[in-house]
Amino acid sequence: MKTQDAIPAATSAGEPARLVIDLAALRHNYSVLAELAAGARCAAVVKADAYGLDADRIASCLRDAGCRDFFTATPEEGAAVHRALGPSVTIYVLNGYQPGTHELHARHGLTPVIGSLESLQAFHDEGGGAFALHVDTGMNRLGLNVNEALALPAAQKAGLHLVMSHLACSDLPDHPMNVRQLARFHDVLKAFPGIPASLANTGGVLLGPDYHFDLVRPGVGLYGVNPASERAEPFRPVLHVDAPILQIRTVPPGETIGYGARYVAQSERTIAIAGFGYADGLPRAAWQSGTARLGGHPVPVAGMVSMDLTALDITGHEALARASRRVQFYGEDLGPVAGASGTIGYELLVRLGSRLKREYRGQ
Repeated sequence: MKTQDAIPAATSAGEPARLVIDLAALRHNYSVLAELAAGARCAAVVKADAYGLDADRIASCLRDAGCRDFFTATPEEGAAVHRALGPSVTIYVLNGYQPGTHELHARHGLTPVIGSLESLQAFHDEGGGAFALHVDTGMNRLGLNVNEALALPAAQKAGLHLVMSHLACSDLPDHPMNVRQLARFHDVLKAFPGIPASLANTGGVLLGPDYHFDLVRPGVGLYGVNPASERAEPFRPVLHVDAPILQIRTVPPGETIGYGARYVAQSERTIAIAGFGYADGLPRAAWQSGTARLGGHPVPVAGMVSMDLTALDITGHEALARASRRVQFYGEDLGPVAGASGTIGYELLVRLGSRLKREYRGQ
């Protein structure tokens, strides 16, 4: 027979799940990346609301740590960062220039990253100014192709502030695409003498000095994720989710847990039900081999993740669970949970739900 232990609402378990963000770890990760790329300026990618962590807070923290170059995806994101930081920084807009947005760019001091001849012409026709040029060296996403960049007339280079490209396989250090793109980028730069250059994202920083050029633009590494490994080194985890344990129950052998009855208890198990689910950003697929932490001990997900709830096998840690009433998700387990869910740490970060209360530490 199943037994259950409901956690009284008056305890800390009554508090909702919260997203805990460690600003000291963020500053540490920025300093690590800046040191690895010594000789180049170290920018910060704060698109998608700083990967879901609040661009105002994150960009302000990084500005105070010495960062002076920021990348957003859209001009609206860039305008928000400008309102938070003021005119003392450079804000690049990665998704290019759309006709009719010149006033928005000018009002907020934004530098568009232009990746097509049509957009470049529209930018100049509408007033021009400082811009970055995106050249595609093999990603086949945004960017002028190499021949277009090499043939660009001098008049179209007026205001050019930065030449950049983007690595497709920097999370795979031995992939031949990295060397191929590096060679193509060097060919492109012959047509832009004296113009600062940028190629490296976080993975590119880790590839070494050949990829650093004048400006590196890490994103996910700032937030504690090593794109080339499930391990966080050399970065510190910046966030974890602290969730309440709503109920503890004993499940006998042969019983199932969760939707689809996919998890079958092979022996008597103690199960904690945590108040954190896929509405908050934890993928349903994490049930396959995802973990959380109970007092530092890894505890596996048991059964399909629900919208608001996740079952965890805490067998052997019952006393700790009843004492703490809380369990932690992500943190040092972010990479492994992403892998268990068939995705990457980037996606887990940007999916963090709006109902998670944000708590900032290490001011």
